[in-house]
Amino acid sequence: MLKVQEIRELIKLVDQSSIDEFVYENEGSKIKMKKTGSVTVSTVQPAVHAAPEAVQQVPVPAAPAAPVQVVKQDAPQAEPASSAHTENLHKITSPMVGTFYASPSPDADAYVTTGSKVSKDSIVCIVEAMKLFNEIEAEVNGEIVEVLVKDGQLVEYGQPLFLVKPE
Repeated sequence: MLKVQEIRELIKLVDQSSIDEFVYENEGSKIKMKKTGSVTVSTVQPAVHAAPEAVQQVPVPAAPAAPVQVVKQDAPQAEPASSAHTENLHKITSPMVGTFYASPSPDADAYVTTGSKVSKDSIVCIVEAMKLFNEIEAEVNGEIVEVLVKDGQLVEYGQPLFLVKPE
């Protein structure tokens, strides 16, 4: 079985690649990763079978004759309103689906708040997935400009958690 750090590395590699889906199986364990936010459109049209001598032109309506099925996967939550405001900011994103915790325990202070200074290896929060508490690091030196999620909120893979003004 892969270790949590190895899974994180796989997530980063899949995220940075152009593939949309990744499946890994080994010794009865299976990991399946699928990028979110993509839209798949499928159009089904009936097949027309006719004898060659009976072929005739049939007017095609503007809309498809068969139903069109649109499947939309959940996209990460909306970014803050001003794109110019976030243009030069680093986004700390969730490396997995889970529950966001701002502090190490319910009675402790939050790891960081707006205005907190962080370094690359500073722990900024915990994302809990399947009873595993994963510490999330800042990945950049700077100052926390905005906390984008609330304590106890469910987060998606790739969802921005914090905005950091890099130094």
